[in-house]
Amino acid sequence: MTVEAPTVDVKSSSRRSPHRSRSITTIALLCAAAPVVLVIAIGLGQVALSPVDVVDTLVRGARGASATTDATRLADTVVWQLRAPRALLGLCVGAILAVCGAALQAVVRNDLADPYLLGITSGASLGAATVIALGLGSLGLGALVGTIGTSGGAFLGALLALAIVLVLVGPRRRLGSGRLVLAGLAVGYALSAVTNLVVVLSDNRDAIRAITFWMLGSLGQASWDDLPLVALALAAALGVLVIWGRRLDAIGLGDDVARSLGSDPDRLRRNVAIVTAVAIAAAVAVSGAIGFVGLVVPHLARGLVGATHRLLLPTSALLGGTLLVAADTLARTVLAPREIPLGILTALLGTPLLLLLIARRSRDV
Repeated sequence: MTVEAPTVDVKSSSRRSPHRSRSITTIALLCAAAPVVLVIAIGLGQVALSPVDVVDTLVRGARGASATTDATRLADTVVWQLRAPRALLGLCVGAILAVCGAALQAVVRNDLADPYLLGITSGASLGAATVIALGLGSLGLGALVGTIGTSGGAFLGALLALAIVLVLVGPRRRLGSGRLVLAGLAVGYALSAVTNLVVVLSDNRDAIRAITFWMLGSLGQASWDDLPLVALALAAALGVLVIWGRRLDAIGLGDDVARSLGSDPDRLRRNVAIVTAVAIAAAVAVSGAIGFVGLVVPHLARGLVGATHRLLLPTSALLGGTLLVAADTLARTVLAPREIPLGILTALLGTPLLLLLIARRSRDV
């Protein structure tokens, strides 16, 4: 009896290698584009600074050198106190939304899934609205609408939403994608109703205005104090999800495929829900509700590098962060000195992109 040597699909192998090379090149280009967009964003505004001035100010501040002229002192104030923390926070928030959106679309196998699928935004909105309406921010946590008090309330509200979802799906039940989606939608609608009730019962016009603006999304209250927690949430979520990349690839093909490859889809779905929810809670707590980033960006990333999650997730992070920084720059400059709520602008820009993706997919089918 003769034993045949295994055959190698040379054509298939040669096709995969160029694709991987293109994907790595794409990620490298996005890594190079992100700091360029950051520098341009920091320079744009009512006080315009050239990219050279921005880089000089950043380098001088990093070295601890003091400004010697009125112009450099103004540049230091604009860059270090106002625009740099806002741009970096936007980069982290956009990256979190995009990465979590890509992961959730895989585990629920629904292209329309987004980071707010689990009711996290509704919980954060309730927490922030409660703090603002009741003035809890003044109890050692800041002013009535202080960033610390509002962000803390939003974070706790988001975690409350996650806890309710996990209780509804049950610890020992099989966590199918449909059960997770339905639980998230139910919690989201319920908490949204409670938030609206808080707004209706509040007789403080300033509080109502602050709640409304927060729910529309904004990075206007960004500060250096907000950045460490959000950056840590991004690093942790991206790292864990990339490690789970092959499992996400498998579950995207179906639960039976995932089980045949030695993965527990129910456990993975629950773990991904927890990781993404905590990361989203950290992002939403400082930015409010910013839609469409986590829905549209993963689709754009798939068009660039394909559906392999170990490439898709970092690409989504870079693309989402860069696009949100660009959108925030447009939001604060296009109608200056007035600022467009960031959630409104991302919806206006994201809707045509989503429709374009739908049309393109319809042609492919």
